[in-house]
Amino acid sequence: MDLSELRKAVEEVELVDGHAHNIVSLQSNLPFIHAFSEAQGDALASSQHSLSFKRNLRDLAELYGCELSLQGVEEHRKVSGLELSCSTCFKAARISAILMDDGFELDKMHDIEWHKSFVPLVGRILRIEKVAEEILDQDLPDGSCWTLDSFTKAFVSNISLTVAGEIYGLKSIAAYRSGLEINTNVTNQDAEEGLGQVLLARKPVRIANKNLIDYIFLQSLDVAQSYDLPMQIHTGFGDKDLDMRLANPLHLRSVFEDKRYSKSRIVLLHASYPFSREASYLASVYPQVYLDFGLAIPKLSVHGMISSLKELLELAPINKVMFSTDGCIFPETFYLGAKKSREVVFSVLRDSCLDGDLTVPEAVEAAKGILARNSIHFYKINLANSVISSDNNLQLNVIDDDLETDVSFIRIMWVDNSGQHRCRAVPRKRFNDFVSKNGVGLAFATMGMTSFLDGPAAGSGLGAVGETRLTPDLSTKRRIPWSKEDEMVLGDLNVKPGQAWEYCPRDALRRVSKILKDEFNLVMNAGFENEFFLLKSITREGKEEWIPFDSSPYCSSSAFDAATPVLREVASALHSMGIPVEQLHAEAGKGQFELVLGHTICTKSADNLVYTRETVRAIARKHGLLATFIPKYKLDDLGSGCHVHLSLWQNGKNVFMASDGSSKYGISTLGKEFMAGVLYHLPSILPFVAPLPSSYDRLQPNTWSGAYLFWGNENKEAPLRATSPPGTPGGLTSNFEVKSFDGSANPYLGLAAIISAGIDGLRRHLSLPEPVDTDPNPENLQRLPISLSESLEALHKADFLEEFIGDKLLTCIKAIRKAEIDHYSENKEAYKQLIHRY
Repeated sequence: MDLSELRKAVEEVELVDGHAHNIVSLQSNLPFIHAFSEAQGDALASSQHSLSFKRNLRDLAELYGCELSLQGVEEHRKVSGLELSCSTCFKAARISAILMDDGFELDKMHDIEWHKSFVPLVGRILRIEKVAEEILDQDLPDGSCWTLDSFTKAFVSNISLTVAGEIYGLKSIAAYRSGLEINTNVTNQDAEEGLGQVLLARKPVRIANKNLIDYIFLQSLDVAQSYDLPMQIHTGFGDKDLDMRLANPLHLRSVFEDKRYSKSRIVLLHASYPFSREASYLASVYPQVYLDFGLAIPKLSVHGMISSLKELLELAPINKVMFSTDGCIFPETFYLGAKKSREVVFSVLRDSCLDGDLTVPEAVEAAKGILARNSIHFYKINLANSVISSDNNLQLNVIDDDLETDVSFIRIMWVDNSGQHRCRAVPRKRFNDFVSKNGVGLAFATMGMTSFLDGPAAGSGLGAVGETRLTPDLSTKRRIPWSKEDEMVLGDLNVKPGQAWEYCPRDALRRVSKILKDEFNLVMNAGFENEFFLLKSITREGKEEWIPFDSSPYCSSSAFDAATPVLREVASALHSMGIPVEQLHAEAGKGQFELVLGHTICTKSADNLVYTRETVRAIARKHGLLATFIPKYKLDDLGSGCHVHLSLWQNGKNVFMASDGSSKYGISTLGKEFMAGVLYHLPSILPFVAPLPSSYDRLQPNTWSGAYLFWGNENKEAPLRATSPPGTPGGLTSNFEVKSFDGSANPYLGLAAIISAGIDGLRRHLSLPEPVDTDPNPENLQRLPISLSESLEALHKADFLEEFIGDKLLTCIKAIRKAEIDHYSENKEAYKQLIHRY
């Protein structure tokens, strides 16, 4: 039986999350372990031994590419920052809409509006007990005491006004207070007495009196029914405040049987676990009852999750079963809920096909319904700013309503083979209506351009004939912090949508990364150190000159003070885009600074680097300065590098680092072989990481740039430096730094070349030579190429790269480098104009 269509439907559908809660600030006092368990106190610590904890921790470590431990995940979150963690989790989860109960008060929680930066549609679910308690916490204007009549008027009015402000449903947590055995005949007198007892207690009010809870529940059902709003009801398991015996949904039969509420729409949350069969029965016999399986997935074991969903579907109509994450406090909970829900829905529907309950086409429709369509219909989610594709997958084109009017242009960006950033700007409507799917046309010649001329290099194979498609990668779309009416997105170069062009640098990095993953189950993480000069314009003898805006020394606080307005705005802008900044300081060159980015999976790290360069240049320009990443701004001053720190990860664990201190150099065998490959091939990959003739003016002895072919432990003169930053266990090495990389390099091509060299080292089990842990001695060390001509000659001799980079792209790169050599050898002063290109 071919189940590929079912798998495709489950994997591609954009999820609609019908029930979740707010995310909190990193400064919240809530421990991260809450992401894995509903337990509290001592039981929370012991939850680390549960099946779901171990599985979910493994999933998060794999998502983040970090160490497989609770501490490793927490450290990654801390370094990345909340915005980047959210961006990573929601991008991976592919959730298009969330309905959020914000009545669960949490320390330092973000409001609903904040969440709209990460999910296209965020709606509100109103918790009725919270509304009632907030009313009773207030004093009446005339100083009188609350009566049932005055409370009811205030309560109904409050809900009605809130409904007018657009909410998607009400919610009750009666199960937590007095249980689900609602007395549909509770009298006003009983409710009045219950109100009196509640008011005798101290504020803030917490309503637990059963008569008053039942009264509020029924009043809310009346309001919900009059506005045709659904009511969510907590059923089944939760934290220890809940009496499980009173959380069985069968207790609600009196409500379902009452004709007054026959037109209501009620959803039983959390699969009613462990009462899933009871919930399935209720949904099958009462037309107003629907089911939601959030929390049961992902909090149960795999067997428990599958069993629970199967039990829901034993009797309940498929169009009454809905997905939610019950995401709460941490963005990781949304990711885990989404990931496991896709897996469990596929498993259950696959079995239904194999058992003969469903055909594959029926299962495909069931998957789309459970994961999105049922919730869209049930909650009447407004898709005015969205479209449904031909296969009925939900696709939202805008982030929020404000975007519809605010955004003027979308910049589609790419980096050419000479390392220059370029963009096409498209009006927002045109982008949403056409370009987002089809891209824009781009002449073949653009990928053969040089640093000195916007025309193709001779021999590049690219010219005036032919056009590729610059197709936006929507996962990289960001609001531009310095031009808030616009957005930018990174583009792929395609022959047609979904088919990469062989000259595309981003695809080259993806291809090589896939080989590393497929052959060795390895992922390479990368973190860049960006060095750049800030220059100011002066006029001398009627000519404009650009000079350093400051002359303070290395790590000078006065230099930092002078640049703080620029640097603070840069850091803030990067933070808003989810790009973690780890450190900033003044470098040794005049007017030179360094900005260190956090490490992440190499494909994303390259994206982050492109956005970082754009941000630094744009904000410097805003302040009347020119920022340049050129490798050598002045021949008599230090150059600027773009050192990259690299590590290897496997199943969420750093496997470049040795497992214990007994390994030589603190590096694993995999790490040593990979690093040996990079060292062995370094001369031939220099045209990728140091692509300009002026790059070699930087790679000089005694400048901490790496002029000789060796590696060392914490040796700043080594082109490959093994590092053990603070926090690395004693005797171990966590990553290695490639110092040859500079700011004129295309980051996708540079990283692709490094991975290719590393793979060759792994395949051939190359040995890492002894380190040089002293100042290099030129008499017994090989000099790295002293010019682009020499490194290009080494590239011509290397035959291993064609497999990884591809013949046509490799030919193009060689032609561009040859053109650079010819031009700058004939025009000695031409390098000075590169400050305007890099």
